[in-house]
Amino acid sequence: MHILRAAIIAALFFFGSVCAAFAQDITLRSRDGSIELTGTFLGFDGEFYRIDTKFGELTVDSSGVLCDGPSCPSLTDYVARLTVSGSATMGTVLMPALLESFALRNGLNAKRETLDDRRFAYILSDLRSKKVVGIFTFRVTNTDEGFADLLAGEADLVMSLREIRPAEVTLAREAGLGNLETPNRARVLALDALVPIVAANNPVTKISLSDLSRILSGKLTNWRELGGPDAPVSVHLRDARSGLSQGLEDRVLTPANATLTPNALHHDSNAKLASAVARDPFSLGIASFSDIGNAKPLLIGGDCGFSLRAARRSIKTEDFPLTTPMFLYVPARRLPALAREFLTFTRTPPAQIVIRRAGFVDQAPEEVPVDLQGNRFANAVLVTEDDAALAELKRMTRSLSAMRRLTTSFRFETGSTRLDAQSRSNVQQLARSLEAGIYDGRKLVFVGFSDGVGPAAGNLKIARKRAETVRRAVEQAAETADLDQIEVITDAFGEAMPMACDETSWGRQVNRRVEVWLR
Repeated sequence: MHILRAAIIAALFFFGSVCAAFAQDITLRSRDGSIELTGTFLGFDGEFYRIDTKFGELTVDSSGVLCDGPSCPSLTDYVARLTVSGSATMGTVLMPALLESFALRNGLNAKRETLDDRRFAYILSDLRSKKVVGIFTFRVTNTDEGFADLLAGEADLVMSLREIRPAEVTLAREAGLGNLETPNRARVLALDALVPIVAANNPVTKISLSDLSRILSGKLTNWRELGGPDAPVSVHLRDARSGLSQGLEDRVLTPANATLTPNALHHDSNAKLASAVARDPFSLGIASFSDIGNAKPLLIGGDCGFSLRAARRSIKTEDFPLTTPMFLYVPARRLPALAREFLTFTRTPPAQIVIRRAGFVDQAPEEVPVDLQGNRFANAVLVTEDDAALAELKRMTRSLSAMRRLTTSFRFETGSTRLDAQSRSNVQQLARSLEAGIYDGRKLVFVGFSDGVGPAAGNLKIARKRAETVRRAVEQAAETADLDQIEVITDAFGEAMPMACDETSWGRQVNRRVEVWLR
C-alpha cells in the first residue's frame, strides 16, 4: 500500500514539474545580454540557479548572469534551506548532535525551534553578524515516510535504517533523483545493531538466530524451550514501518522463510520498547544498540559454542550478525553550499566523536592488537580437527601475530559477489585514508576467510579470490593515492578462524569475510 502511495506521489511530482515548466517564471541573462534562458525556477544553493527550461533542467552559475522574474532569490540575503526526513532513531539525537557540533566549529549559532510533534528546525546564524545563514528542518517519523517525502519533493535527504528497496530505487530514478544505490548517494553515517533484550531477572542469557526467528514468527512461544521459566514469550518490537522492524525482517525472518507473528506488541519509540521489556520478566524485544535502557542484552550464539556480544568493536567490524548501517540518502541534485559542508563534516574525525557520544557506533578505523583477540584465536583452535587444519592455523598465527587488525571489514551480500552496504561504505572510507597517506610506510594485508562448508582447499581458493576482489575495489576507489608509499598484498586462511557456527546461513555469512591487517 505504501509503495503504491509512493508511486502516486512520484507520478504527481513528475507531472507537476512538467506542467510548471510552462509558467517560465524567471529569466537568466548573461551580463553582456548576449544569452538568455527562460524557465521555471527550481532552486538556488547560494551559488547556482537550477531551472527547468525547454532544453531540460539546467544548473547556471549565478556570478555570470542576472535574474529577472518574481521567483528570483536574493543574492545578498540568501538563506540555505535543507529538509531532512525519516528515521526517528537517527533524527531524535544523532543528527541534531552532529548539526550542533558542525555549527559550533563553523562560528554559527544553532537555535532549535519545535514546529509540531514530528518536526523541528535549526536556525543557523553567524555568531558575529547575527545574520541567519541556514534553516535545517527535520521531520522525524520512520524510514518509509522519509523516502515518501523525498519522492514527493518534500525532503532533500532521507534518514534510513535499511537499504533502499528496489521499487524505491526505480521511483527515485523516474523522478530525476539519480541512482540512490551508488556509494555517493547512499552514505553510511554511523552504525547501530538489532539487539535481542529481556528483563534483567530473566535467566536466559543467549539465543540463536534460528530460535529468534521461531519466536518472532510465533513458532516458539514458551521460555521453557530456551531453558527459562515455564511462561509464554511476549514479543516487543518497533512499529512496522520503522527501519528497525524492516531490517529485522530482512536479517532474521526472510532468510528463515518466516513471517512475523501478529501477536507482537509494537512501540513508536526505542525508549518505550526498552522500558516495556525491562518491566516484563517474560518479554523479549528487539532494540536499538543505542537505547536498551535497563533491559538485559542477549548474546547471539549457536550449538557449536560460539557466542557474539553486541559491543562497539563487534558492531564496527560487522562480526555481530545484526549490525545495521544508518544511511543518509542524498539525491542527485545540487544542495546548498552550507548543506554540502555539513555532509562533509559528518565524515571527519570530530564527527566520529560526536557519533560515539550520542550512543551509536562510529566508523573511525581502529587497530586491534592480537592480544585483544584471544577469543577469536581460541575459537580457531577449537575447530581444528586434522593436521592440515593445524598447519594452516600455525601459518595464520605466524603471519598475523606481529600485526594489528583494522576494524574495517568486508562482507558480501548473501549468494552474491557484491559487497554489502556497510562494506561498500568501507571501500570508500579506506580509499580516502590511502589518499590521505595515513598508512604510508606500512604494510597492509587483505586477508580472506571462508565458512567451513565443503573442501578446505576450495574454501581457501574462494577466500583468496574475495581478498583480491576487495583489494582491487579499494585501489580503484583510491584514485589519488600514491600506492608506491605502502605495501599492499593479499593472503587467505580459508576456514581457519570462524566467527560463528557454520550450522546456519547467518553463521556462514559471518564467517565469509575479508579483514584488513596492518604492520
